[in-house]
Amino acid sequence: MRALDIMTTSVITATPDMTIHDAAQLFVDNRISGMPVVDANRQVIGIVSQGDLLHRVENGTVHGKRPWWLEFLLSTPREQAARYVKEHGHVVGDVMCDQVISISEDMPLDQIADLMERRHLKRVPVLKDGKLVGIVSRSNMIRALASVAPPVDSISHDDASLRDAIVLEMHGQRWGLPKQGVLVKDGVAHLWGVIESDEERRAIRIAAEGVPGVRRVEYHLETPSVIPAL
Repeated sequence: MRALDIMTTSVITATPDMTIHDAAQLFVDNRISGMPVVDANRQVIGIVSQGDLLHRVENGTVHGKRPWWLEFLLSTPREQAARYVKEHGHVVGDVMCDQVISISEDMPLDQIADLMERRHLKRVPVLKDGKLVGIVSRSNMIRALASVAPPVDSISHDDASLRDAIVLEMHGQRWGLPKQGVLVKDGVAHLWGVIESDEERRAIRIAAEGVPGVRRVEYHLETPSVIPAL
């Protein structure tokens, strides 16, 4: 699937001259946490989120005053000015983030997921010919996952092929078990080995349970013995 297949096309947007109050009302009325900011030509010029309105002078949530000497040591004049603008700005253009990361309609979902994870994004605008045509949020990604039905396995598997499939699934992973640590009998996988963490245990479990035809998984995994210091 691509961005085009999952994006929301009816996008709630703000304009740079929209008041902070009106932007907050849009968040509440539409149950959203962020929206693109567009100009008269539907060009995306920023993103505004609930986080941008978190500290505001109107409701007394501005950052607490620090002693002048601590403020001098910890903040530059630029940082102080930026914080003041966030807390006192009158319109969306004052508080929005103008560093916009966008994607195209044909970007595959795996690339979108990587981008959102790497850049800590909750939503990303979709552009076509430079204009806003949609938005992909984390909710869109989760809905796409929910829409994918798990495969139905109607093929019978012999124990040897199941064993090979489990070993292959773990192949190349530093936490993977060797073939001698995997035994399958009557569709039940028995796993032996030494692990060093619960994360390894979970990865091994998921690898084995994910192989079509495996009826159940039995674990015989151990952690390394710790020899007490003398």
